[in-house]
Amino acid sequence: MLRSPFFCFLFFVFLLSCKDKTDVPVKNEALKKEAKELRGKGIKTLEKENYDSAFYYFNKSIILYKKTADSANIVYVLSQVANIQQINGDYYGSKETLTEALPYVRKKDIYSSYINNLFGIAEKELSNYKDAIYYYNETIKDYNKPGVKRYSLNNIAVIYINQKKYDKAINLLESAIKIKITKTELQYDTSRILDNLGYAYFKNGLPEKGLLYMNKSLELRKTYPDDYGSIENSLHLSEFYSETNPQKSKEFALKAYGTATKMHSIDERLESLALLMSNKSVAENTEYAKKFTFLNDSITKIRNNFKNKSAKIKYDSQKEKNENEKLRLEKAENQLALQRAQYRQFIFISIFLLLFLLIFYLRKYYRNKNRIEKLKTAYETEIRISKDIHDELANDVFHTIAFSQTQPLENENSKETLIQKLDHIYARVRSISKENNTIDTGIHYVTNLKEMLSTYNNETRNIIINSIEKINWEAIDDIKKITIQRLLQELMVNMSKHSEASLVVVKFDHDTNKIFIDYTDNGKGAKKNKIIKNGIQNMENRILSTKGTLTFDTEPNKGFKVKISMPK
Repeated sequence: MLRSPFFCFLFFVFLLSCKDKTDVPVKNEALKKEAKELRGKGIKTLEKENYDSAFYYFNKSIILYKKTADSANIVYVLSQVANIQQINGDYYGSKETLTEALPYVRKKDIYSSYINNLFGIAEKELSNYKDAIYYYNETIKDYNKPGVKRYSLNNIAVIYINQKKYDKAINLLESAIKIKITKTELQYDTSRILDNLGYAYFKNGLPEKGLLYMNKSLELRKTYPDDYGSIENSLHLSEFYSETNPQKSKEFALKAYGTATKMHSIDERLESLALLMSNKSVAENTEYAKKFTFLNDSITKIRNNFKNKSAKIKYDSQKEKNENEKLRLEKAENQLALQRAQYRQFIFISIFLLLFLLIFYLRKYYRNKNRIEKLKTAYETEIRISKDIHDELANDVFHTIAFSQTQPLENENSKETLIQKLDHIYARVRSISKENNTIDTGIHYVTNLKEMLSTYNNETRNIIINSIEKINWEAIDDIKKITIQRLLQELMVNMSKHSEASLVVVKFDHDTNKIFIDYTDNGKGAKKNKIIKNGIQNMENRILSTKGTLTFDTEPNKGFKVKISMPK
């Protein structure tokens, strides 16, 4: 059920909470004012069901709110974009939008509860029932109020009915109806619970008991009017009477159709027409069949048009942001060039010092390969390891040599310090060797990549992997697959050591020529001019070897974001 009392309730509370939010520092009053005006236009056009315009205004406001660091409004606006996508049948797009909002949710409250509720709706409509139940349960955990709990239990029960698990549905609905709510909460939600309870009893072989509850639901609606909820009530009663009283079944189906038409509820109109088409009391069903076909074709066309328009709106809204990111990337590339110039003089010393150890590991790694493959792979690996040595060891080697030349080594403290420095260099060499072990780039590549990312899941950290199946991995060459896994592995290691993140999102996408990977965590972040010191330069060297790009976006206490792109 897409529209609901809980949806309306949360929409209202979100609107109030966003207006009253004062704890977010305003960086630019002009930007915030413009963002608020765009958000207001989005709300007004959404209330008028002008979804294309609402989508446009909300997307424009998101970009400005991100510049002002207003996390509350970012979550609110993204949730409304996700809601519009669900109304128009774009449930995959809705999930992507909700995932984008997650890093801005700072605590478990009505904000996170609303996000989880929308996730549950999307998963239910995509028939991912297990995931839908998970998110509805999270809704209760994040905002455990009586009205919210009743609503979420009712939603879970509806899923059980769809799965024909009627006993489970009945138990949940019986417990939901016993939850006491105040007059200020959603009293008319009771009629929906009674209706679903009656329908579950009817489908479970207890028609008389089922009819009793469905009729109670009808009576209750006279006290607490609920036009949208009455549609489902009428559909259930129409199905109930379809075999025993076709005329009465027809009356309820027509009633549902009339209310659904008034409420602009396309899916419920189609359900009503389907019941009328199969009704035994209707002599000629051609009229209803024609209406069903026309309506079904129309809504499919409308929803497809919306998806195309929304994609263009998102693209246009991101233009300004992309230009700024391009300038930031050029600055990062200049800094990288300067850093390379400073370290170039040390790389040759590092190579000679470590040559013997590298040969040992290379021989061990390629022992069982055929001669041609050995030569090819050895060449590629030597280049990669040389870059690792350049990035990670050159500075340490230089300082160790300088120490040995300037300190009296007959002194015990100096001697011990030198030994510690050499031990550190040796440990780094072993680490480089371990990181360059073989990666399976065959049919198990995606599974292994997921498993590698998932190993960083724990009790305090959640790893979300989004749209990895979108990529045709069989068409990607092995070197790029290895580069992607190494980059993500280094990001995850850096995150687990430094960020203290509780949420990490890795999203995959592509276009005709390129692969895109977005990494986001909600950790403590870092100053942009210090990220190279945290081992990030090695990642930049890897991506440049594939003619790709790597963009960082981070500030202290504001998370860490990385955008990766490379040609297919």
